[in-house]
Amino acid sequence: MNTTNMQDPILNPLLSDDFLIPFDKIRAEDIASGIRLALQQAEKELEVLTTFSGQRTYQNTIQALDDLTERLSRAVTICYHLNAVATSPNLRISFNAVLPEFSAFFARLPLNQDLWQALKDFAQTPEAETLTGVYKRHLEKTLKDFIRSGADLAPETKTRVEAIKIELSQLQSKFSDQVLDATNAFEMLLSDDDTGGLPESLLQQAKAAAESKGQVGYRFSLQAPFYVPFMQYSQKRDLRQKMYQAFVNRATQDPGNNRPLMDNILSLRQELSRLLGYSHFADYRLEMLMAKSGARALAFENDLEQKTLPYYQRERSALLEFAKQLGIDDLQPWDLSFVTENLRKAQFDFDDEALRPYFPLEGVLKGMFEIAQRLFGVRISQRTNPKVWHQDVTFYDIYDASNHHIASFYADWFPRESKRGGAWMNRFITGKPLGEGRFTPHLGLMCANFSLPSTDKPALLTHQEVETTFHEFGHLLHHCLTKVEIADRAGTSVAWDFVELPSQIMENWTYEREALNLFARHYQTQAVIPDDLFEKMQKARTFMQAVAQMRQLSFGTVDLELHINYDPATDGDLISYGNKVSERFALYPEFAHNNSLAAFTHVFSGGYAAGYYSYKWSEVLEADAFTRFKREGIFNPQTGRDYLDAILSKGDSDEPEILFRNFMGRDPDANALIERNLGKF
Repeated sequence: MNTTNMQDPILNPLLSDDFLIPFDKIRAEDIASGIRLALQQAEKELEVLTTFSGQRTYQNTIQALDDLTERLSRAVTICYHLNAVATSPNLRISFNAVLPEFSAFFARLPLNQDLWQALKDFAQTPEAETLTGVYKRHLEKTLKDFIRSGADLAPETKTRVEAIKIELSQLQSKFSDQVLDATNAFEMLLSDDDTGGLPESLLQQAKAAAESKGQVGYRFSLQAPFYVPFMQYSQKRDLRQKMYQAFVNRATQDPGNNRPLMDNILSLRQELSRLLGYSHFADYRLEMLMAKSGARALAFENDLEQKTLPYYQRERSALLEFAKQLGIDDLQPWDLSFVTENLRKAQFDFDDEALRPYFPLEGVLKGMFEIAQRLFGVRISQRTNPKVWHQDVTFYDIYDASNHHIASFYADWFPRESKRGGAWMNRFITGKPLGEGRFTPHLGLMCANFSLPSTDKPALLTHQEVETTFHEFGHLLHHCLTKVEIADRAGTSVAWDFVELPSQIMENWTYEREALNLFARHYQTQAVIPDDLFEKMQKARTFMQAVAQMRQLSFGTVDLELHINYDPATDGDLISYGNKVSERFALYPEFAHNNSLAAFTHVFSGGYAAGYYSYKWSEVLEADAFTRFKREGIFNPQTGRDYLDAILSKGDSDEPEILFRNFMGRDPDANALIERNLGKF
């Protein structure tokens, strides 16, 4: 361990307070030493806060608590980030060494009796009584968070709550690590004879992947840019089976078996919930969200399932019939993507690969930034930043209409073995208020795992990858355009079932001709998407969307059932129970019988535990909200300004129901989602 860094925080790059985080200088050994220094400082500040003997004020109580947790959280966020995008054995060791230490600090905070008394004392002051707006809301929610975390529990119960939270943080981190390891452990090396049906763009990627490993042929992994198109296009049924079985059995073999971790995680969540006075984890988790309870979230899932079912049954019949036309009489799970893609081609003469040349990554980004400028009055420009974690990372600044620098962000688009799968947005810095509606700059991040550029072509995206780009950009705008003066109530710090509205609504622009003409241009000729291809794309938008929606509903329902009704004493194996719940959403019940839950990072290591339903909940909100843009013009600057002022800039400064009504003038209408996604029945 670097003892010099342990002695002086100035020498530890993890603790730099520079706006441009020195990612290029942070080493594995800086993680443990830096976090320990940050913890020491936080403990000192906490002691000052709790031993203060004078009059309690917002500044010396609420603000002091916010400041000490924000500084520590910045260092912790950087550690989590590096473990996600640039992990290594040494980094993991260093990170896991301090994971229980900072988890314990955050777990102990609401259980600290002196701190709790300080908050209650301030709440009784005349100053607290006169708080208004977001400051009043922040005080109320802070007090509620302490109660929900066990501030009023008996000492021995507090000790157990703290221990559970520490253990959960360790188990969830290990779960994620083992999924990444299992994903990286698989490879399938093919010769020319095995590539039937695979698009040339995918073969170029696979050939480059093989060459990077000193191999000859085409190397396929379980990373999304390889797995998804392989399952769609490969004519080799036995190879599709091999890929599928490897994918759904990730992290189920020793030494990286997630099965026991899942049991422990679920058990600890339920124990924690009961200690805090809730019947199950879903009620504990959802109390402060829009859904309010597990029962209401489950009812939402069931209601949407029933609305989707007629469309689903029609699509199911079409899939099964077409599979027979392809000579597949005994349809299997590894055939679904292949049959679906071929049916789409047959019905619409539409191949998603035909769109790829029109979506070069740089062009997509340029058009996306132009859309943001038209709607929200912001200008985005790239600049050189050498202080990044990988050479592929790019950096951008955001300026408002008055040319003030309001935010910056990193972008990391391509897969590598040191980086976890999927796509996500994160925040590093929430700006401080300067007065008159201005703030110091915010700092954020967009990450994805897109198809790589080749020697003769730029990175060309599928339309689904374009949607993903716009989705994460929506999250980023939510953070970067916030105008809330308290970091814990700003940007994406909103109810979990509201947070996807700003991200999902941006996806709509990827289907609008006026928007597509800004960024969907052939990488060689600069031609826009031809009318006939655009029409096919529009007609194909609702294609098999009921099947896709049922798949999402199965994830959300299984998640809720595991956190509400599952009892290992009577229901047996966790994965078997989850599969049983999934049966009614699958084309055939046996299609639900796999081990994919062992790699369900959203629920077992991410933030979606008892909250996966929020994707569809938020989708109802955004589908309805976008109807106003459709009605008033997708580039109408006034509509964009209203959305910015009512939702995008407001964070958690008010109840999400109120923010939605401020924009739409009414409560959400679920029929907007059905009509857009599934069409007329």
